[in-house]
Amino acid sequence: MEAEVIETELVLPTYMSFKKIQMYDKYPKGQSRGRHWKHLKQILQAENYQNYPPDEPNYVNIESPPSMHPCKRICDITGFEAPYYDPRTNLRYANAEVFKLVRSLPNEYVQRYLALRNAAVVLK
Repeated sequence: MEAEVIETELVLPTYMSFKKIQMYDKYPKGQSRGRHWKHLKQILQAENYQNYPPDEPNYVNIESPPSMHPCKRICDITGFEAPYYDPRTNLRYANAEVFKLVRSLPNEYVQRYLALRNAAVVLK
């Protein structure tokens, strides 16, 4: 016995209720899609930075007053934030594993790490 083939046309809704609404349904062609991002050139053209005083910080000049926040202490070995420092070597470290490494470093390596941070001190 052969199965009968029935031709039917499927009628589907424009979007499935369980799926997200497609962008083209939400914003038909020509409508705004919310926030538009401006490039630096567009910002500079829109604002008249030539009329601002030269000492006022803005997008054009990079000179700004120093930060009022304290500088973060960074681990000399790993680069993570370092809440501790070794009083013998003056190196900053992030955790106990790094502390073991700091204590095992030769004196010349310690001096190099301190020189990178511009804190080169002659250790005794």
